[in-house]
Amino acid sequence: MRPLLLWFGTPAPLPSRDQRERLSSTAAIFVLLLTAGVASAEVQDKAKTIGKTVVHYKVVLPTQYDPNKAYPAVLAFGGGPQTMDVVEGTIRRNWREQAEQRGYLVIAPAAPGGDLFFEQGARIFPEFLTKILADYKILENKFHVAGMSNGGLSAFHIAASYPQYFWSVTGFPGYLADATPARVEALRKMCINMFVGDRDSGWPEAIEQQFGAFKKAGFKVTFAVEKGQPHRIETLAGPGAARLFNQFDEARQGCK
Repeated sequence: MRPLLLWFGTPAPLPSRDQRERLSSTAAIFVLLLTAGVASAEVQDKAKTIGKTVVHYKVVLPTQYDPNKAYPAVLAFGGGPQTMDVVEGTIRRNWREQAEQRGYLVIAPAAPGGDLFFEQGARIFPEFLTKILADYKILENKFHVAGMSNGGLSAFHIAASYPQYFWSVTGFPGYLADATPARVEALRKMCINMFVGDRDSGWPEAIEQQFGAFKKAGFKVTFAVEKGQPHRIETLAGPGAARLFNQFDEARQGCK
C-alpha cells in the first residue's frame, strides 16, 4: 500500500499585531452595520384586556421608529381562523417589509377567543382602537384597515361600524357583507380598494357587484381582478405589497 501524502502548501505568515487590531476593528464595524437595521426595526408581541376579553396582537414598527413622532398606521386582519399563526403569516407576506421601509405602523390582532372579527370578535371595537391610539402616535388619529378573505370581510365590517377611525378600507379579497343602506353610506368618505383573483370561486361576482354599486353611488373605489390568482392573492405579497401601500399613501391625499 502506498503511503497517503497530504500537501497543504506553504503556510501563510501570521498577521502582525497591528494587522490583527485592524481586522478586529473592521469586523466590529461590519457587525454593527449588519445589526443596525435589525435593531431599529421591530415586531412587538402585545396583549390588551378589553372588558373581559384578552386580545393578542402584533405591532410592526418602522425602521428607526421614534415614539415621539406620528406615523400612518394600518389595522390589518388575517384570513381564515384569524389565529396568531395567521397573523404572523400575513405580517411576513404582506406588511412587514413595506411598513418598515415606508414608515408605517401595522397593528394586527388575532381573533379573541376564536371569534372572527366580522362576527363576535367585533366586540373589542372601538375600545381596542382607542387603546392603540393611547399607546402610539397615529397620524391624525386615523388608520387604514385591510385584510384578506375573512380579514377582508372584517376590514369592511369594522370600517362600516366605526368610520370615524379610518382613511381607507381594503379587501384582497373582501367586501361589505352586511350591506344595509346605512352601513354602505358609512364608507362614503373613505377610499375603498377591492381586489380578487380571477381563479377565485364565488368571490369575484360578489365583489364586482358591490364595486358597481359603490361606483354608481359616487364612492371613491378601485377594483382589480388579479390575473391567474386564486383566493390567496400572491401578486399582493412580498414586493407586490407595495401596491397596497401606494393606495394607503394616496388615501391620505384623497384618493384618485
